[in-house]
Amino acid sequence: MPCANVKECPCPKKSCPNNGICCKCVIKHKMTDSLPFCLFLNNEGDKSVANYYKKLKERFENEQ
Repeated sequence: MPCANVKECPCPKKSCPNNGICCKCVIKHKMTDSLPFCLFLNNEGDKSVANYYKKLKERFENEQ
């Protein structure tokens, strides 16, 4: 059953049992030390927290 707070889940993994159930998705990603697709769209396939910080650093270095 989808979460009542989600209108449309942006995650491309429609076969995932947590698709559209944000609370379960966030718990799963916290346990695997990764970020959900909706929070980290430009990940080039790597949703690790380390890659998130790398991309964030690149973004802010390029803005200067």
